[in-house]
Amino acid sequence: MNSKLIANGILRAIAILVGISMFLYFLYAIQTVIIYILIAAVLSLIGRPFILLLRKKLKFPNLFAVILTMIIMLGMISSLIILFVPLVIEQGKNLSLLEVEELKMNIQNIYDQISSYFSSKGIDILSTLNELDIVSQFQSIPTFLNAFVDALSSLSAGLFSVIFISFFFMKDSHLLKNGILTLIPKTSEKRFSASLEQINDLLSRYFIGLILQISVLFIIFTIVLLSFDISNAVVIAFLCALFNLIPYIGPLIGGFIMFILSMTSNIGQDFQTEILPTSLWILFFYLIAQLLDNLVSQPVIFSKTTKSHPLEIFLIIIICGILFGVIGMMVAVPCYTALKVILKEFLSENKIVKSLTKSL
Repeated sequence: MNSKLIANGILRAIAILVGISMFLYFLYAIQTVIIYILIAAVLSLIGRPFILLLRKKLKFPNLFAVILTMIIMLGMISSLIILFVPLVIEQGKNLSLLEVEELKMNIQNIYDQISSYFSSKGIDILSTLNELDIVSQFQSIPTFLNAFVDALSSLSAGLFSVIFISFFFMKDSHLLKNGILTLIPKTSEKRFSASLEQINDLLSRYFIGLILQISVLFIIFTIVLLSFDISNAVVIAFLCALFNLIPYIGPLIGGFIMFILSMTSNIGQDFQTEILPTSLWILFFYLIAQLLDNLVSQPVIFSKTTKSHPLEIFLIIIICGILFGVIGMMVAVPCYTALKVILKEFLSENKIVKSLTKSL
């Protein structure tokens, strides 16, 4: 009898492991669809306050409020695409197969000027780079561009999917909520439902705060680049501001891109008197903008939207970055906010939970 129970237990354990493995494989196979759903959920959270404003203040029917919100969001996306068209066309001309030789000459020219400048100062830090065939690496750029074009073609299908899912998430605000509640035991449905409502409110404010943060940086970067007469200043400013969505690492990447693009915008001018001073001044103003963002914008957004202390957010982002990399850093704040709300609802008497959630 005991051997039969043991055998049944082993078979049951194997069946559970197989079931879990198949479920995980299924999630892996449909990861693209999951990403679409998550993006649509974020967009619906961003549009939620505007829909509520149209419904409650202006007395719009729900369907009209959703349609108007979608039109505004699509208009913003279309405007961004239109902004990037001139930059893509210009860079496509420069990096096409017919222009590779000209691009190599321009890069080689800047490289020679940098070498001459440091040599005149008695600095020999670039001597080891003379043996590297840097220019030949640009032969692979056209191949990269072809791959990029292929990615854009698949992106159109993804964009349609996200728009379609977002529309129904906005139209039926309880659709996603009801889907999650189907996985929750009946005894906990009411409490979990209350948690989801609070999470929706906090995350809506958080994502809108991020948009405001990016907009402020975009305006500052645009003014700086235009004042130095940099080509495609608006597009470069938006691209560098967008990198701030990646905590801590993003601003470093954005600063590097702005510095390099400001140098390439002045190709053909004297390196010592024009290219280097202009790029350094742009980098200086970029750092000032980042300081303002870190000392003013971010603390306000985190304290007002997530109800968390800046040090608390800093530690969570660092921990998630160590565990899950860049993606972990990007989703750390919204996931932590949701976790705090759920813990407060279900473990409100716990001393640690009470300390972490006292501001909620």
